[in-house]
Amino acid sequence: FLSRMSEILSLASNMSSPDRQNVGEIGENLAARFLLKNGYRLVLANFKVPVGRNRRGATVTGEIDLIALDENVLCFVEVKTRTSDEYASPLAAVDLRKQRQIIRAAKVYRKTFQINRTSFRYDAVSVVLRENRRPEIELFKNFWTEEKFRKKTWFERIW
Repeated sequence: FLSRMSEILSLASNMSSPDRQNVGEIGENLAARFLLKNGYRLVLANFKVPVGRNRRGATVTGEIDLIALDENVLCFVEVKTRTSDEYASPLAAVDLRKQRQIIRAAKVYRKTFQINRTSFRYDAVSVVLRENRRPEIELFKNFWTEEKFRKKTWFERIW
C-alpha cells in the first residue's frame, strides 16, 4: 500500500484532466496516507453492503470509504475529492442522504463483526487536487452523528 503512495502522489501532481473515478481513487489513497500520518490505524477500505431498497424497489448500497481506528475510537470515514473548491467545498456532497447510507452501512459493519462496546464516530476528509499544486487535505472529526437520524417520539398527553 505505502509503496504505491509515491506513484499515486506523482500521478496526482501530473494529472491534467482526470476522470471522476481516478480523482476519487487518488483522493482516497491520499486520505488514507494522511490518516496514517496522523496516528490512525487503517482497518478497511471501500466497505460496501446493501442497506435497503429505494421507492422503486431497487437495492440501495451503502459504502464506507475508509474504516480506521483513532486510538480506541472506530472511525467511519467519508472521503470527498474534487479538482476545485471554487464553487463549493467537497464536503457539500456529504448530504443527509449520503450520511444516512453510511450510518446504515456502519450498523451492518458493527453487527457483522459484533462490535458493540467500542466507541465510534463519523469523520470526513476533504481532498482538493489542483493542477500543478500540492493536494489540500483536511480532516473533520465527528463530522456528523447518528442523533439527528433517530426517530423522535412525542409523549404529550392529549386532553
